Amino acid sequence: MDIETVRELVKLVEQSGIEELEIVNKDTTIRIQKSPAAVMGAPVMAQAAQAAPATVLAAATSPVAVAAPAAAPAVAADPARARWKELRSPIVGTLYRAPAPTSPNFVNVGDHVSKGQPLCIIEAMKVMNEIEAEMAGTIREILVENGSPVEAEAVLFLIDPD
Repeated sequence: MDIETVRELVKLVEQSGIEELEIVNKDTTIRIQKSPAAVMGAPVMAQAAQAAPATVLAAATSPVAVAAPAAAPAVAADPARARWKELRSPIVGTLYRAPAPTSPNFVNVGDHVSKGQPLCIIEAMKVMNEIEAEMAGTIREILVENGSPVEAEAVLFLIDPD
């Protein structure tokens, strides 16, 4: 299942009256449930009974904490930055900037990327999801630290498109 489909499903749950949606497709299961944004250090499972915007939940056997979304940077404040595009997280998970702990980062600030090039990995439900560049351009800012939890739609990178 591709990232765009997951995004559409999350929006569908948020806009509808349903509380939960689970889809099984071959070896992939996606469960979207309306629940509150998790507080740092608080288990997601303990908060699942409250109502709030829909998020993609990981099946957790131990407590999982999710960071609050970073405030969107003021890209338009500087005319040179006005054309920069935000690359957002399509899913909830933990961001890793390299394919392995001893490997170099996929990208760094100032690197030129092409469309489809891997930028990072987001681990969700023990699955490593490569996040690819949606456009060609130059990485201007990286807004999330390696190993940090991210929410769906959190801004990860600012890219100056070609």
